[in-house]
Amino acid sequence: MNYENANDILPEKLLKEVQKYAAGKLLYIPTEDKKAWGEMSGYRDQLQRRNIMIRNKYTNGMTISELADEYYLSLDSIKKIIYSKKNDKQFAYAPTVRSAVNYASVGMLEEWIQCYLLLTRKATLPLHEFTSDDPHYIGVVKLPLRLIPYQHIEPGGAHDKEIDEDITDYAPLLIQYMDGKFYDVEQNERIAALKQRKVNAYPAIIFMKEPEDYKKFMKLYGTVLFFMDRM
Repeated sequence: MNYENANDILPEKLLKEVQKYAAGKLLYIPTEDKKAWGEMSGYRDQLQRRNIMIRNKYTNGMTISELADEYYLSLDSIKKIIYSKKNDKQFAYAPTVRSAVNYASVGMLEEWIQCYLLLTRKATLPLHEFTSDDPHYIGVVKLPLRLIPYQHIEPGGAHDKEIDEDITDYAPLLIQYMDGKFYDVEQNERIAALKQRKVNAYPAIIFMKEPEDYKKFMKLYGTVLFFMDRM
């Protein structure tokens, strides 16, 4: 049987309570119901996702103390996660198309979006804008910019700079599909600048909140958009 360190599993307050009664003892904690095949692997997957987010946030400026408070873990547990030799370096977050594609390839596109909003955009949009009971994320795809309503900007703005040929070094667009239309999310100037340079298509992550929007999107665009592969 494999054993887990309680520091890595239990919230700090609960761990202190357990230590009052069984410090240093080996405990068996029975489950209420017998776990179905695959539930444990699902749990491990959740831990891996959590640990990746913790390392990303630490790398981008959050302190160990702040992370301990957010995830209800001890300071030592956070340190072990951050400095673990099993660190998945390929999932180190970056605000680039390349990084988003790598996350999407292993089913972690939602985690990339959270990092982008929290760490790069500094949560200028609340995260609940990207959550629902059953959210749908499509991407990363080459989206024709003609599908997005035109937004005029004055030339010479912060986003009105030359874009290198390697677009994978830039962040993808965040686009919401709702009621049969595409809406840009907080990136009006950037999209308008791309259109002014006559860029036909650009990498984007498509987000939908409602099941009906997802069905309509898949019917109209599910087989015509080009998905970018893992990089």
